[in-house]
Amino acid sequence: MKELKERIIALKKEKNAVILAHYYQENDIQDIADYVGDSLGLSQEATKVDTPIILFAGVHFMAETAKILNPTKKVILPDLNAGCSLAESCPPDLFKKFIDKHPNHIVITYVNCSAEIKALSDIVCTSANAVKIVESVPIDVPIIFAPDKNLGKYIISKTGRDMVLWDGSCVVHEAFSLDKLIAVHKQFPNAAIIAHPESETVILETATYIGSTSGMIEFVKKSPKSQFIVATEIGIMHKMQAEVPDKMLIPAPAKEDNTCACSECAYMKVNTLQKIYDCLYNESPEITIPEPTRLKALLPIERMLSLS
Repeated sequence: MKELKERIIALKKEKNAVILAHYYQENDIQDIADYVGDSLGLSQEATKVDTPIILFAGVHFMAETAKILNPTKKVILPDLNAGCSLAESCPPDLFKKFIDKHPNHIVITYVNCSAEIKALSDIVCTSANAVKIVESVPIDVPIIFAPDKNLGKYIISKTGRDMVLWDGSCVVHEAFSLDKLIAVHKQFPNAAIIAHPESETVILETATYIGSTSGMIEFVKKSPKSQFIVATEIGIMHKMQAEVPDKMLIPAPAKEDNTCACSECAYMKVNTLQKIYDCLYNESPEITIPEPTRLKALLPIERMLSLS
């Protein structure tokens, strides 16, 4: 494993490439990345890249976002099968019909969607800035929010806006068990529950803090508490624990028993160190987006970044 990491780092230097990784990637992948972050941080970082090759250790829509922002750079993804249940819950043809049924609505889409969906949008948001983005829209302008209904419900609760929601969700964040969470909290009554806003409302109602992955890490760093139950994908624990080595982090339990008794994203875990090496060596698979689609998708992303 150490030798493979060293080979990746050497090859990255030889190819003059940068590796961007999401918090939900395997620990070893996070360790060799040049930047690890959430969707907003990765989008912002992608605008700063000055190398000719961007290897995106994440899922397909994230690599697409990097390509939208960097049309002249080669954006590569270790495995094209690294998809997203939330993005897949919103097919472009059906979403176009949905928009047509709600004329005169501004369309705000969560970044966890395809380039085609972004191209149908007026503005994009992430979990870190979603409330701010919605609040930037005049109160008399009706809003369509897609694709995550749980994030949409959370934004409605925070802003009071009456948005039309697309019926999509993330299987990872809908996997948490309220009964098991309550049982764990009884074991650790002093632990603060922190949750990602893609989680179901019943989970969010138990939380001391609700926020993006980067927001959750900052909360844990600044909180006087010493124990936290973390309701998001298990991959966040690696960087979070590194930031707070003296604090106890407990993964929120999933409804179904699995290898870690937590919630894992199978798509995020498709990427491996070997696939990253092979991807860098071959400079493929490469992400390509038709230029008309890219230009249409760029506008709502730029609007988001200008507000962030």
